[in-house]
Amino acid sequence: MRKRTNIRNLVFAGLLAAMTTAATLLIVIPTPTKGFINLGDSFVNIGAWLMGPAYGAAAAGIGSSLADLIAGYSIYAPATFIIKALMAAVSFKLFAALRKTGRFKTAAVLSALAAEVVMILGYGIYEAVIYGSVPFALSGVASNAVQAAGNLAASVIFYTAFAGKVMPAGLGKINKQRNKI
Repeated sequence: MRKRTNIRNLVFAGLLAAMTTAATLLIVIPTPTKGFINLGDSFVNIGAWLMGPAYGAAAAGIGSSLADLIAGYSIYAPATFIIKALMAAVSFKLFAALRKTGRFKTAAVLSALAAEVVMILGYGIYEAVIYGSVPFALSGVASNAVQAAGNLAASVIFYTAFAGKVMPAGLGKINKQRNKI
């Protein structure tokens, strides 16, 4: 049974990585700091909430950095991999802790908010380093905040509307066990 569970988790993580890539590329709005606004972070959070910190982080990092490569933002791909994986880990840990209060939407909103703060800080630091300018990096905070707000809302809406309906058989039990961490 353990081997079957691992294969299911890998397949589902691969599916989430693909969905993250697609969501990231669905809407691409270039920003002044040479990045772009997209909906990929919603699947970063959803993947974390469904798969936990390890598989969720892998799906987030792989899916988001692949989107950067496809969209021509390869300079961001290494940072994106790390930032999105960290976002997923933070989102899951906070979601798992807060969900115990019985307030699902509060847990989802606060964990997505924490993940988006990781994104804003992560790209701010990365842009300050690669472009050698803190003021230039700070100019991207507004567009990253817009992306954060949209993805926070989309994460909660998509998860509430679809996650329980699209999870493969068996993952519900796995998630219940994993989320008790």
